[in-house]
Amino acid sequence: MAKLDDYRAMTGPQKAAVLMLALGEEQSARLFANMHEDEIKEISAAMAQLGSVRAEIVERLCQDFAETMGASGSLIGSFESTERLLQRALPRERAQQIMEEIRGPAGRTMWDKLGNVNEAVLANYLKNEYPQTVAVVLAKVKPEHAARVLALLPDVFAMEVVMRMLRMESIQKEVLDGVERTLRSEFMSNLARSTRRDAHELMAEIFNNLDRQTEQRFLAVLEERNRESAERIKALMFTFEDLVRLPPQSVQTLLREADKEKLPLALKGASDRIKDLVFGNLSERASKMLREEIEALGPVKLRAVDEAQAEIVALAKELAAQGQIEIGESKDEELVY
Repeated sequence: MAKLDDYRAMTGPQKAAVLMLALGEEQSARLFANMHEDEIKEISAAMAQLGSVRAEIVERLCQDFAETMGASGSLIGSFESTERLLQRALPRERAQQIMEEIRGPAGRTMWDKLGNVNEAVLANYLKNEYPQTVAVVLAKVKPEHAARVLALLPDVFAMEVVMRMLRMESIQKEVLDGVERTLRSEFMSNLARSTRRDAHELMAEIFNNLDRQTEQRFLAVLEERNRESAERIKALMFTFEDLVRLPPQSVQTLLREADKEKLPLALKGASDRIKDLVFGNLSERASKMLREEIEALGPVKLRAVDEAQAEIVALAKELAAQGQIEIGESKDEELVY
């Protein structure tokens, strides 16, 4: 295998393979233990075909990795950022397939995912398949889920499936692989594409990312046109001012994790309720230091305040998603005093 001379031309799996080899067997084994089987195969294949990699290439990859992690600060994952990353590392079709699987029902294997599909949705799909195919599927999912699906199938068709299951012996791997491929390409991909978020939930997330003046302007107009929708969106939104809804323990966790440079900036334009909440959850010394930092900022751009507050709100949502806490643009010239 020829040497890899240009790290920029390397694929994502190749880069991952080099980094894991550089980390050593013990650390790489820990990483492999947290990967899906498909990921392990992909990186292992790249690793086996690397050949000789010059020391400067390894050093450059490690340096790039460290710089990327250091520059990113706090990380916020999303479907969009994950998809962009996959498209840079994998062929487009493969990246799309992975995203469809992620967006679909939860589960490590295809059969785990099927077990989390609503029985009515699964029955509606299976009633158009061959009885033998349905028998294979129901034999692989949990009995309680299979029972609910079976009860929703047409009686004659369901009995035919039962008879096939009774006559079924061990399922050949080729047959099982074929059924799994069909389910992945036809059912799961369509299910992921057809799954739609509530429109008000989506709009609330969009409004959360607007600067405060634009947000208030849109909400004011929406209240005039459709007060019910405006109220639903406001109820779904989580803003910096909503931090007052957090229990004390959650506030303290958030303050420990928050960027210490962003916090004074975020509080610069906050209400007295939020300031009192934050100061009340800090020690007397830390509270005094924070007040001094806020005063030392002087006039700041409203956009900078909004961005700092948005970062802390995003952090709160991330910590809530991890189960660590519970959570019950203007012109640049404009300043906050």
